[in-house]
This record gives sequence, C-alpha cells and structure tokens, in this order.
Amino acid sequence: MQKTNLKALSKKELESFIANSGLPAFRAKQIISWIYEKYAQSIQDITELSKGLREKLSEKAYISNLELLGRQISKDGTEKFLFGLEDGESIESVLIPDEDRLTLCISSQVGCAMCCRFCLTGKMGLKRNLEAHEIVDQIISASMIIKPGKITNIVLMGMGEPLANFDNVVEALWRMTELIKISPKRITLSTSGIAPKILELPGKAPGVNLAISLNATTDTVRDYIMPVNKTYPLKVLMEACRKFPLSAKRRITFEYVMLKGVNDSDGDAKRLVKLLKGIPSKVNLIPFNPYEGSEFDRPYDERVIRFQNILIEGHLTAIIRKSKGQDILAACGQLKARYTF
Repeated sequence: MQKTNLKALSKKELESFIANSGLPAFRAKQIISWIYEKYAQSIQDITELSKGLREKLSEKAYISNLELLGRQISKDGTEKFLFGLEDGESIESVLIPDEDRLTLCISSQVGCAMCCRFCLTGKMGLKRNLEAHEIVDQIISASMIIKPGKITNIVLMGMGEPLANFDNVVEALWRMTELIKISPKRITLSTSGIAPKILELPGKAPGVNLAISLNATTDTVRDYIMPVNKTYPLKVLMEACRKFPLSAKRRITFEYVMLKGVNDSDGDAKRLVKLLKGIPSKVNLIPFNPYEGSEFDRPYDERVIRFQNILIEGHLTAIIRKSKGQDILAACGQLKARYTF
C-alpha cells in the first residue's frame, strides 16, 4: 500500500484524511500544528499522539522532508542551501541577513522556462514545477537548520517563475500565512511579468507584496533580455500593474537588473520615470551579478548612482540593492542547483 504524505495534503485534505481514518477532527489540528509550527520530521515526533496512534498512522502515512545536500556560507553572512527532493531533483534557497531582518529566498520551480538572458537559472530550462509542500518545506527546513535564529521575511525570488506554477504557489502562500503564520506583509512574490496571472492573484491568494522583474524600458530591449515580453509587452504589463489592488501605503516593487551598455543609460532612467508614473512603487536597482560565461557586464558604480539620481529627481523611490552571496553564487540570478552547463 502506498503511504500518504501528510505534508502533501492541503488543510482540507488532511482534515478529510483524519476523518476517513476514524479519528476526531481535533487530531487534524494537532498534526497541522506539529508539522507547520513544531516542524515534526516524522509521525513518531508527534508525541501529543499516543504511541499506538502514531504506529497506526505510520502504517498508512508519513511526513516528507527535504534533504540537505549542501550548505555554503558567504563571507557576508549569506547562506545558500541545496535541497534534494524525493524524486532526485534539487533546488536552492538563500538566507539573507540584513540588520533586524532574516530573509529566506525560496524557489517555486526546478529550473525555469523564462530564459531571461542575464539569469543563470534560466540556462537550466524547466525541469518541473514544485508542489506546494516542496515550496513551503524550504521554510521549514531552513528554520530547523538555523535554530534558534528565526526567519522574518520570505521572498519568492529563487529558482523559477512563481506565476507559471500558479496553483501550487497560491496553495503554498495560504500555508505560509495560515499554518506557519507568517504575515502576508512579510512575503513578496516576484514575477517576470505574466500579466493575466498578476490580475488573477489578488482574488485567489493572500495579500502578499508584488515585485515585478522589469529590467528594461523599451520592448526592443526587454524582448531581447526577457522573452516573456514578446507575449506580455510593456504596455500590457503596466496595465496589469495599474489594475493591481493596493491597500494604503502598499507599493509594487520594480526590480531593475542593470546591464552595462544595455539598459543603464540616462534615457533608460528617464523612460522608467515615465513608465511608472501614477503607480505606487519603489525601484530596486540591482547591478548585474556576473557569473562565468555570462554575455553581460556590471555597470560602473558611477553609472548606477547617476541612474538612481535621475529616478529620485523624477520623484521615484530608488534603492541600490547590495547583492549578497556573490562568492557562493547565491546572488540574484545566480542559482543553478547542482546542474552544470
């Protein structure tokens, strides 16, 4: 008999499983608490259940766990975790310390189909979508590794395009907010710009923060570096952003990877001001993180600062994001799990 993975079940599915096992409803609440708050690694860890009940449940169910295959620590304190999945695939997650915050950057797919030219992950292609529990399990696994440290923020900016794995990502977001009890205000989902799913997200997911990986101010340049733009060009993407509901004081974050001689001119900065006019927003400027074999270069610091000043003069909030973990290939666009190219 094939055993049921309790982590793979949604809250409702787990409640049904417990009911069908002839157990009272409160047992489901206990198991959920042990999995998502106490991080039980096996049914035997759930000591709130009697030994006999644990043995009975273990006959037909189990709790899966990611396998830690590798852990690297950068000189700046950033940590990268290589996790193994049950089918032998692997993903990477990155823990980023920043003053009073400890942010975990998690993956939503094994690889990525978006093929952004500046991103190392894109060279993998798409292996498969992650299941909801595999997305959430990165938080559980990292939390166990860093005890007594506590993760404060979650960003879906790791391997993969979250909105291309829409249903699993939405389910994972609900588990993060309802079961692990992370505030939606501390969760950010980043997308390369799948416009229809951006509009669908607010009606189906918790009210998490939205980040757009923009990286260009003309369709010509964005078509070249981000093929998704050929399907959802800038006009369509910006319309979706303008329609995206934002509560008071909430803003959309626009991520802008700066590529030397490609998208870093004064003209680009001025066009960006016009493009974002009327959208409650902030811009994260990310000087390109080089890797071996890349066709792009990092702009000079003076050019990055000049670009930022033009945005500020245009009344945009613009922050130069310091890339962390470059020495262990943990910075933005550098994740590749254990694949070689």
